[in-house]
Amino acid sequence: MPQNPCRIPLSELLTGQDAVILAFQGGRTVINRLTSLGFTPGARVNMVQNYGRGPLIVNVRETRVALGRGEAAKLIVERGSNG
Repeated sequence: MPQNPCRIPLSELLTGQDAVILAFQGGRTVINRLTSLGFTPGARVNMVQNYGRGPLIVNVRETRVALGRGEAAKLIVERGSNG
């Protein structure tokens, strides 16, 4: 089955793009941390800053959150219409 090109890790979303969170990858500790920050399935996110290395900044639930690249890679998102 071909992979959907709109479904990517959050760490691959470009600055200015919108997406919807679909799923998590990783252990319970990571999932609990991301959930407590507002990253839940169905939540809309907007990439504020992603330079391709280092931490990135995301708007989720009207809050700016800085995430490490490793954490962001564990969130699977679907790009929005502006992506």
